[in-house]
Amino acid sequence: MKNLLLLLLGFSLTGAMAQEASPSPSQRGGRDTWDATFPSGKYYVRIGAITAVSMHEYIVDAAARVTEVNVDTMGSTLARFYFIEPNTPQTPNGIGQSAVELLKDRAQEAIARGGGDDVWSKVVKNYPATTHARTVEYRLASKESLKKLFDSVQDSFVNKKPGSFKP
Repeated sequence: MKNLLLLLLGFSLTGAMAQEASPSPSQRGGRDTWDATFPSGKYYVRIGAITAVSMHEYIVDAAARVTEVNVDTMGSTLARFYFIEPNTPQTPNGIGQSAVELLKDRAQEAIARGGGDDVWSKVVKNYPATTHARTVEYRLASKESLKKLFDSVQDSFVNKKPGSFKP
């Protein structure tokens, strides 16, 4: 009986030692995560928890064009990354487009002089109309930076490998 107890104790110690040798995800230093760092905060997600990654564009009240990346997860929080710009009309065949662009630039200069540039550089929520429950939002400074973020998270999602993004 004593030999049986020693044998069982030996097996349980061996099992415990084997379990301790396998590091948990937190011990591995986040090797199974994708993260993004911004001046306004940091976002981490476990790659295995990502269920969808999308990028799309839409117009808000005919005044602003929003390009948006969403990272959907198994959890209850949606991550939303976006770039917003004034919606300027596109002329047919590019004729007169330089005049439209000049007007757009002048309008942006006037907004900046009037102190209204804050609206174009920060996440803005108009409670309750634009409050998104369980949505984490980050606003990026350029469409190019947003595209790089999408490429980074899509690569991690599709290839099941860790990644990081910093604009």
